[in-house]
Amino acid sequence: MNRERGMSSLALVLLMLILGSLMLNGLNQQLKTHIRRVSTESEHLRQYAQVQSAMMWAQRHPWLREPALQCLQHPTEPWQACLRVLTDQAVLLTVGSGKQRLWRGGHVERNNVVFSAHGWSDFCPSKETALCQIP
Repeated sequence: MNRERGMSSLALVLLMLILGSLMLNGLNQQLKTHIRRVSTESEHLRQYAQVQSAMMWAQRHPWLREPALQCLQHPTEPWQACLRVLTDQAVLLTVGSGKQRLWRGGHVERNNVVFSAHGWSDFCPSKETALCQIP
């Protein structure tokens, strides 16, 4: 009789060990998934901050009315910017850093480029995709 109780106690301890192991394994998988998600989000936020910095840099450049397509490459950062003069008055600034792109519209005023006060766009406002690319 004592032997049977010892076996059932041992079986109960083993069952608790197995269940605890399964729970820890599940928590570990959830933690790994959460870490990947946070890492991905952090990288996207870093890229977003980079492209916003690129936009500020490009807006401060003294763009000219001519030529119709003007492009810049930042000397130390992976930033690119292109200004397209679409019509006599309308311009479109495309800025990129890595895979991220931002656009900002504007107009020509007395041979100076003035950007819209309404901010930038994270999608191209033009229907023509060629106008949205950085060559």
